Amino acid sequence: MHPFSLSAVKEVDLAIRAHARDPNTAFIAGGTDLVGLMKDRVVLPQHLVDINHLPGLDRIELLSDGGFRIGALVRMSDVAVNMHVRKSAPMVAEALLFSASGQLRNMASMGGNIMQRTRCAYFRDGDGTPCNKRSPGSGCSARHGINRNHAIFGWSDACIATHPSDVAVALTALDSFVYVRSANGVRAVPFGDFHLLPNDTPEKDNVLGRGDLIVGLEVPNRPEARRSHYLKIRDRQSYEFALVSVAAALDLDGHNIRSARLAMGGVAHKPWRLSSSEQALVGVDIGDANKLRTAIARGFADARPLEQNEFKVELAQRAVLRAVQTAGARA
Repeated sequence: MHPFSLSAVKEVDLAIRAHARDPNTAFIAGGTDLVGLMKDRVVLPQHLVDINHLPGLDRIELLSDGGFRIGALVRMSDVAVNMHVRKSAPMVAEALLFSASGQLRNMASMGGNIMQRTRCAYFRDGDGTPCNKRSPGSGCSARHGINRNHAIFGWSDACIATHPSDVAVALTALDSFVYVRSANGVRAVPFGDFHLLPNDTPEKDNVLGRGDLIVGLEVPNRPEARRSHYLKIRDRQSYEFALVSVAAALDLDGHNIRSARLAMGGVAHKPWRLSSSEQALVGVDIGDANKLRTAIARGFADARPLEQNEFKVELAQRAVLRAVQTAGARA
């Protein structure tokens, strides 16, 4: 195990300053992903700043408009069982329950969850195989290697990895916000802009820089949120990452779809919004499966499957249909 020092802080400003001045420093809360990355020697920080005792970041707050804000240090398990979350945005709770074992949910923080790094074996294994995310400029072994679990949207020749977080998919569908604090104050980042596509810089997963600390996540009150569902397709039903996953939320006018919000996991370097499908679903009868399929297919016009994952295109469309139908059946 890589040697490191550890210190705990109780003030946000102190944590930010410590992180900003030293590129070999990392924040740690639950540590459920970071410690694994250190064991795999993907990241080797020399110093860890324990942020678990920072004040005010361990609460779920209800907002006046019916939305809610989740502190970055709130544990996944606490959000999953929160009654307001379960009633106002059930797919957020469902995504968390599908995310990990009970033990991990009890430990992992919400801020850390959305910071997870890809499960691509070439990135995690550290056997010297080229990986641009691990060693920029070395190449992407998955591009013409084992890529069954990799992206069908938004990939580049530099990286075809997928983002692993489940709840990030649900938060993307609901146009949530990530609140980030730095020495310059607090800024709200739209969730769809927080994670990045690989392009020529696959080593950068998100918009955070040195001295940036996630302090909270805000889920606004959306008319679609109550009628929502998260569906995860995986190789086994026990703890496993998604082959494809879907967050579907609908607002209905009788049997017709007034508006839809759809996002997918397991298909891109970031949670992937199906904007074309959302637009095509407006006005469609929730009971007309053929029209639903046609509308959903619109979102896959720019899918680019790889040598071993062409099956994901059909699987993903079927998953979206099932998630939409399930969400539509909810009162």
